[in-house]
Amino acid sequence: MPTPHINANAGDFADTVLMPGDPLRAQYIAENFLDNAKRVTDVRSMFGYTGTFNGKPVSIMGSGMGVPSMSIYAKELITEYGVKHLIRVGTCGGIGDDIKLRDVIIASGASTDSGVNRTRLLGYDFAATADYSLLAAAVTSARNAGVEARVGNVFTSDLFYSPEEALIPALRKMGILAVEMEVAGLYGVAAEYGAKALGIMTVSDHIVRGEATSSDERQTTFNEMIQIALNAAVSL
Repeated sequence: MPTPHINANAGDFADTVLMPGDPLRAQYIAENFLDNAKRVTDVRSMFGYTGTFNGKPVSIMGSGMGVPSMSIYAKELITEYGVKHLIRVGTCGGIGDDIKLRDVIIASGASTDSGVNRTRLLGYDFAATADYSLLAAAVTSARNAGVEARVGNVFTSDLFYSPEEALIPALRKMGILAVEMEVAGLYGVAAEYGAKALGIMTVSDHIVRGEATSSDERQTTFNEMIQIALNAAVSL
């Protein structure tokens, strides 16, 4: 039944949902990759769609920006609509010297400055990790597409504009590939409610080198990442 944030009906979502942060990117994916896509929710203009990809049902649902917004939508999709697999498809800021614009990063884990997962685990650290079956499927999908995806740890930040100047050097020292704002929250929600989750991202900018793509490019040109996610989703 509808929730305060999703006005879809029971059965409107497929078992697998791809979750871009931007609702316009959700619309782009639905219109350009799915067959027979139908909008199933539009509360606060946070669009969700269901259609088919290679003949199998798949849904696309915007998550908004940040851990709190992602956590709301992911939780309701799991507990109210029975979604079993959630794949974040979004952008991130590269920080490693060998990371380039438009590289595809598959997050095997997510470090974070957010406190949500400590709240879940009674104040202790929670290792926010991807589901292995989704991770393996995405790696295989990337390899089949001829894409050299990077697999590793990302950092989920609560602050887009962080005042901590020592943070990026510390992350680079620890081998973290990129910074983004949702994955650790998604992995925590999935663990708490018994679903499977994965984060796949395209590098939209390089934080250290100051390189960046435009907003239009971020919305419409990261097709490799979407193809990898969809092929992984329908292979399960």
